[in-house]
Amino acid sequence: MIVVSKNAVPAKSLKELLEWLRRSRRRPRPAPRAGSGSHIAGLYFENVSGVKLQYVPYRGTAPALNDLVAGQIDLIIDQTSNSIGQVRAGNIRAYAVTADKRVESAPDVPTTDEAGLPGFHMTLWSGLWVPKGTPKQIVDKLNAAAVDALNDPACASSWKIWGCRCRRRISCRPGARRLAEG
Repeated sequence: MIVVSKNAVPAKSLKELLEWLRRSRRRPRPAPRAGSGSHIAGLYFENVSGVKLQYVPYRGTAPALNDLVAGQIDLIIDQTSNSIGQVRAGNIRAYAVTADKRVESAPDVPTTDEAGLPGFHMTLWSGLWVPKGTPKQIVDKLNAAAVDALNDPACASSWKIWGCRCRRRISCRPGARRLAEG
């Protein structure tokens, strides 16, 4: 995930952003949906930074990002893959990624540890799920196809462009399957 703001925010670094937020009377923090990764990241940001912000619900990431680019809202903590294109285009400002290391496709954006908010780490992950009772042969076939796709160099390259890290050796975990079926 990545901490981004509209370009009109005077802060040029994460430390300056935190100072600005502490002094500011406006404390909006949009989140695409209650319970979304951005919403949880915003709550976690409040907890780690000590800055209290106002929750502003959106119907999704796209409307929130559109309003950020248009200058209607001040900041968002968003999935890197959603925001990195707007950062590269200069339409919004990036302060830090919430991972433990920098994103390959945006090496100039520091981590939160480097930028002055140590311990604020949040990443999202995706997985494939099948209905309970799906035959093992089908699960194994789907898993093999997913692993093949993720090991494809073109696929891996696309993930990197959008700031995502992908585990290339992924396998079905029987324990996870049992837990999901249990």
